[in-house]
Amino acid sequence: MRKVVAYELLSLDGVAEEPDAFITDFDEVMQDNLNDVIATQDTVLLGRRTYEEWARYWPASDIEPFATFINGVEKFVATSTPLTPAWSNSSEIAGNLATFFSDLKQRPGGDIGVHASITLVHSLLELGAIDELQLVVAPELRMHGRRLFERGLPTRLSLTGSSVSPSGCLLLAYRAHNSGHLSAT
Repeated sequence: MRKVVAYELLSLDGVAEEPDAFITDFDEVMQDNLNDVIATQDTVLLGRRTYEEWARYWPASDIEPFATFINGVEKFVATSTPLTPAWSNSSEIAGNLATFFSDLKQRPGGDIGVHASITLVHSLLELGAIDELQLVVAPELRMHGRRLFERGLPTRLSLTGSSVSPSGCLLLAYRAHNSGHLSAT
């Protein structure tokens, strides 16, 4: 079965909103970590807000290898409205979120990535649908903004990898032990 891997940029106090405000130096170690994460993914899930921002930015971007990855990968968007602007390989998630994810995980393929999309990650955490968390934690306290862990099921995590980047960011990989609790109700 495919894994759902959430890759998130956070401040030390857990704020995930507007990571450009606290991740100012995406150094080589962070880049290598991101490359390792996206190398296993062939599908990406996005929330509506992230889709709209990224569909305007990434098609014209030359920031590699993420631009080539995100522009070419199959993208599913949690939304109830038509996708605008149009972006290659993108489609809306149809029907019940839990049913969609359960079906998607059963399909053949690589890992399913969730990038940014705070509200979508909240929903997936509530469903117990996240298998792995890949976190980049910046050495900054934001004190305000939407936090990644505001909603969800209590979840036991196992640390599967950790390192520190030259810019002081913690690169943390966790496996979730309650994943797979999807409820289609």
